[in-house]
Amino acid sequence: MSLQIPRPVDPLLHPLATGNYRIATPVIEAFYELVARCLHYRIMGALIYGPSRIGKTRAIEYVRLLLAHNYSRITSYHAQCEHKPRHAEGPFFANLLEAVGDPDPNAGSNPSKRLRLSLRIREAVARSGGGTVLLFCDEAQRYNENEYEWLRDVHDALDRQQIKLFTFLVGQEELLAQKTSLQIANKTQIVARLMVEELSFCGIRNAQDVATCMNGYDQTAYPEGTPWSFTRFYVPQAFDAGYRLLDDAGLLWQAFEAAHHKASLPGKLEIPMESFVRAIEIVLKESELKDAPGYCPEAALWTYAVHHCGYVQSRHATGRTLATA
Repeated sequence: MSLQIPRPVDPLLHPLATGNYRIATPVIEAFYELVARCLHYRIMGALIYGPSRIGKTRAIEYVRLLLAHNYSRITSYHAQCEHKPRHAEGPFFANLLEAVGDPDPNAGSNPSKRLRLSLRIREAVARSGGGTVLLFCDEAQRYNENEYEWLRDVHDALDRQQIKLFTFLVGQEELLAQKTSLQIANKTQIVARLMVEELSFCGIRNAQDVATCMNGYDQTAYPEGTPWSFTRFYVPQAFDAGYRLLDDAGLLWQAFEAAHHKASLPGKLEIPMESFVRAIEIVLKESELKDAPGYCPEAALWTYAVHHCGYVQSRHATGRTLATA
């Protein structure tokens, strides 16, 4: 049955169609709480570690969006740490300059890059009217000791200008091993500045986590402030008659469990955010033309969505165990 309720925006422009949205999982909420705690207690650095392709990059963007909403005078940046055959000062600062929006990050000598980085950050802080900057370093396990020392230099340079820099190192489990190695080597100046707090980042681990995320689709509205939640946008008649994605949390978890066991994947089930989001999107898009009062997706549709969301393929491709505990 075709939709009979006019929708507020073109479906092609909806965030679910463009992919430009973020839904919180319990661990993403814990990530945000860690950042807020560091700000409150002036803890200048923390590390967030977990397996690859589990949703850490999406989490950074969610946390930054929430920070922009709740702390309008704080400036935040997302630096993507690059794999480099050799660790040199020039590429390191060029990468940070790119993250802060410098128009020509590779230009100039190493000292000029350092100065320009401070200048760009100082300009952004002046525009925001605050004195606090957050830097999220994604794939930070690619840093070595020299790069951590250069990060400390950035902290010190900004501190002399009354700008407080909080650094959040986000990466794979090697990050925790790096912290241990630095402690053993008595490099306490790095640990005390950049690696004080820790958070183990994980995927979706149980039906309750699934329910928390699905509730996000039921509650998040677009356009903001309207009654058009993501779920209602795709199945307005079913939604108005009482259907919620949250009702199907158990079905989706069971579908992932079945796929996990059928593929004989090792370890306990832990769903990466990318696979979870794709499964939800498949179900909502497939349900769009079936919408009617009393409609709800069949169990077979959830199974279909899990089959096509890439979870099993991703686990086979990475050849790893996400959780063995």
